[in-house]
Amino acid sequence: MTPVLRDTGTVFLRESLPSLRSPWGLLFGMLQPLVFLLLFGPLLSGVPGLPSESGWQWFVPAILIMLALFGTTGTGYVLLTEMQTGSHERMLVTPMNRSAMLVGRSLKDVTELLVQGVLICAVMVPFGFRIYPAGAVAGFLLLAVVGVAMGALSYALAIACRRHHEMFYMVQQSVLFPLLFLSGMMLPLDMGPGWMQTAGRLNPLTPIVEAMRALFAGRVADAVVLRGWIVAVAIAVIGVAFGTRGMRHSNT
Repeated sequence: MTPVLRDTGTVFLRESLPSLRSPWGLLFGMLQPLVFLLLFGPLLSGVPGLPSESGWQWFVPAILIMLALFGTTGTGYVLLTEMQTGSHERMLVTPMNRSAMLVGRSLKDVTELLVQGVLICAVMVPFGFRIYPAGAVAGFLLLAVVGVAMGALSYALAIACRRHHEMFYMVQQSVLFPLLFLSGMMLPLDMGPGWMQTAGRLNPLTPIVEAMRALFAGRVADAVVLRGWIVAVAIAVIGVAFGTRGMRHSNT
């Protein structure tokens, strides 16, 4: 086993053990998406612009992306807390690979995200949500890429805000909610004014949401799926690059 893989596994176990000892945090992370599903989902029946199939088939994939956004963009705050307490500095004085520190944390975040996503889909099946095996597998892989991208950017933001901790959530919330609402995640953007539709087309999250909907509807070969993958991979590459660079310079 190479040193990088060994260090990645060590960081993954270090970050995962607290969740395994207290799995309630995993379930609590699903609370907000489930609230949206249970309170907002039933209102979508008969909304113009939605596909003729079950509204859940349109809404649940978007909720999975929402889960990735809320679940991984806030993970950087854990790193920020470790910087405050000195825990992160103690990790930096070890010979552990700096890239492995980021990858191990990201793998832990993605693992939790996938477990939560599977549970949400299982909960919604009795309500009429259909599972297309090939599309679901591809959808969860896309969700993992989104989780890596958002998590890495969150860690990069935490490192950038290490001297001004209050800035972390100010920046995160200022970016998160416009991305969420201008992606057509909650309602079709066709219902909105022209400026909102234009902003939605420019939103990098929009093709990812559309790709997730196509995959969970069983349309694996749809052109929108390829666009979603290209955007998600591009954001992940940028996020990992910034996150790795930040991790290497986090002690300066």
